[in-house]
Amino acid sequence: MGKSHVLGRIKINKMKRKALLLLIAIISINSYSQISFEKGYYIDNSDKKINCLIKNIDWVNNPSEIEYKLSENTKAKYIGITSIKEFGILKASKYIRSAVKIDRSSGNLNYLSDTKAPIFKEEQLFLKVIIEGKANLYHYKEGNLERYFYNKGNAAIEQLVFKNYKINEYDLGKNNRFKQQLWNDLKCSSITMKNIENLEYKKNSLIRFFTEFNVCSNSEFINYEKKQKIDLFNLTLRPRLNNSSLNIQNSSYSTSDTKFSNKLSIGFGLEAEYIFPFNKNKWSVFIEPTYQNYKAEKTTDVSNVLGGKIISEVNYNSIEVPLGIRHYFFINSTSKVFINASYVLDFSFKTSIEQKRSDNSNFKSLKIDSRNNLAFGMGYKLNDKYGLEFRYQTSREVLGDYVFWSSDFKTVSIIFGYTIF
Repeated sequence: MGKSHVLGRIKINKMKRKALLLLIAIISINSYSQISFEKGYYIDNSDKKINCLIKNIDWVNNPSEIEYKLSENTKAKYIGITSIKEFGILKASKYIRSAVKIDRSSGNLNYLSDTKAPIFKEEQLFLKVIIEGKANLYHYKEGNLERYFYNKGNAAIEQLVFKNYKINEYDLGKNNRFKQQLWNDLKCSSITMKNIENLEYKKNSLIRFFTEFNVCSNSEFINYEKKQKIDLFNLTLRPRLNNSSLNIQNSSYSTSDTKFSNKLSIGFGLEAEYIFPFNKNKWSVFIEPTYQNYKAEKTTDVSNVLGGKIISEVNYNSIEVPLGIRHYFFINSTSKVFINASYVLDFSFKTSIEQKRSDNSNFKSLKIDSRNNLAFGMGYKLNDKYGLEFRYQTSREVLGDYVFWSSDFKTVSIIFGYTIF
């Protein structure tokens, strides 16, 4: 392998590391600066209610502490579960502290218990209030563990029991005791045995049941499980201007080495994006099938080939399929910036690299077999409709089938976006 080839590889790896470090730095800086405190309150151990501003991170897992400010201009502080009985963010969420018996039996098939009965342990937890009325529904989540709790009136809060367990080496069982609990404790004329039989140990199913009971009981109630105000799925047209270059090298025969110049081309992509319904809708994943084309010609003077010249032509067509993750930073209600990172799958077609002598006779023909690479981007979106992104792709190998050949295909893009829905 030639010295120039090795040095080229070192430079590419350095560029990859710099791009990764830049992305991490941007995430760190913006994550620090994007602190969102919203109006809320907490109740301390002496039952005193303190109005304040609480950092709303739209918790995926139930918290054990909160970060708050007494006013916009005061320093943020942390307060934990041992110091507060309850806290809430206005028009968003409410949590209460409760000493409850919780079953932490695993739902993972590899770690299932062989006992049907729950294994309770008393713990002090913040429970998220889902339904508040004559009958109350609570939720607790910690990683893969998800449990629901309930009470009626001023009764003690109990876990609604659901448990998967092993009967033997081949058979699994389900403990659906939560259905019996609700049938015994929440009776009303409109609730039938069929309603109970159709119940699932899932949030939406339980919300419907507790709503039905409170309506049937003529009880005022609050549903804290807000409905999403934005679409969680976006489909976006993504035309772009690409600036691409290609270098090819042969470690055993440098005469064939060719450095094609940068070329501008038009590409077109269609992006499907799913926005996660937590952490204030700041995270999403996307897939973006994209057509790209690179076409170039280069004449190289050589001394050891008949005619003294090699004319190299490349025509590279492919469908790129970035699979990525994106993070948004909200500027205001209509504007946001974002960064993303993606793993790019590349499917080439109708591609070739041809090298000819000055008399047009064939010198070498190379088959393009592209490899995958990474891409990093940052951009801006307006009114959830119009977007602009700058994207950098790391080096891509397009001569993957050859032992002595290597290549370096690079692209930077300016991408325009129009969200259809």
